[in-house]
Amino acid sequence: MVNKKDIKILTEILDLEDVKVISHRLHSGIGIILQTESKKSQSICPNCGEISHKLHQNHRHIVKDLPFGEKPVFLEINRRQFKCEKCKKPFSEELDFVRKKRTYTKRLAYKTIQEVLENDIHTIASKGIVTTEEIERMLKDASEELSDSRPLNLKRLGIDEIALVKGKGHYCAVLIDLDTSKVIAMLSDRTKAVIAEVITGWGVEVLDRIEEVSIDLWQGYKNLVVELMPNAQVVADRFHVMTQINKELDTQRKREKRNVEELIKKAKLVADKTEYEQILEGLKSSKYSLLKNEDNLSEEQLNKLIEVKSVSPILKVMHELKEKFRKIFNKTNDWYTGVFKLGMWLSRAKKYFPKSNNTIIRWFDEVIAYFDNGTNSGTVEGINNKLKLIKRSGYGFRNFENFRVRCLLNWHINY
Repeated sequence: MVNKKDIKILTEILDLEDVKVISHRLHSGIGIILQTESKKSQSICPNCGEISHKLHQNHRHIVKDLPFGEKPVFLEINRRQFKCEKCKKPFSEELDFVRKKRTYTKRLAYKTIQEVLENDIHTIASKGIVTTEEIERMLKDASEELSDSRPLNLKRLGIDEIALVKGKGHYCAVLIDLDTSKVIAMLSDRTKAVIAEVITGWGVEVLDRIEEVSIDLWQGYKNLVVELMPNAQVVADRFHVMTQINKELDTQRKREKRNVEELIKKAKLVADKTEYEQILEGLKSSKYSLLKNEDNLSEEQLNKLIEVKSVSPILKVMHELKEKFRKIFNKTNDWYTGVFKLGMWLSRAKKYFPKSNNTIIRWFDEVIAYFDNGTNSGTVEGINNKLKLIKRSGYGFRNFENFRVRCLLNWHINY
């Protein structure tokens, strides 16, 4: 005999609108099976929009739902078929909580996708609630619900790239709304043609409203902005400039280390050899002490920095110039002062950072544009780091499209 009180409680726990539990049973090794039915006695015909009360036939099947504690839960649902009294066509009723031809509820799909975004497909499938194939189907369904609408309120755009496979030279482009810190699009390639195809699809109305675009130091991106976004100011990403300065500093560190090692091999006097070995000891393991922001160094790294500066006057000056460059952008609040300080830095750094100096001069207008509004790709870099984490944990994805969907769902999951 069915206990009405238990049924009422189970219906409340199930918490599906217009659905009630009519029976329940527990199968050992399987889980809880709840037999449900709709509280509605009618459905709307998708062909003509008429309300129909005429039941044609029943179609009962089992779908997976959110587990209850450690017990899997299955719903035995009835997707009834009605016959429209107006157009005389049979149709199956729409159920809000489960998609057609799916073996799981929408809320189970939502929870599963959230878990996949933090882990990977195989880890979630190993729990035994849903299969790998069901998870990939959930992702595909979710991707169809991702908004393809134009970014109508876009004012500041960030363009960056991420390596799909490290060291293989295959990159994908990432387009980001800098004001909302959301990924707008991920493209399978970073070529100008591929990016232009997507951006032109937004329409002239959207492109004309974009005020700033933050890019790395690649002429192709700059040309793209100039051609398609006539009202946008190109801003050279200061972090990419900083990367080039750090690269040049590290190159000098390696060069000095090699030179000292050669001197040790050629040294004929014990005193000379001892002196060179002391210099070499100071240069060893100094990479991060030199390249990392000085404000963020640990006590051990600070001691190493002092040591390397004491054995290499050139690295001492280059490190100080590197830190000065960083502080110019961190602590300057107006365009005029920024331009003056940067000009002074360039005149002093020319001897020590010839490549970075030439790059900044070539991109001077775009570099100093930072001082207008402080636009940089800090947001882009943060998102880029998150995308790398997704890539590392996403080995369950078999192609770029699944990787793209997973990335976009991190910012747009919404069903």
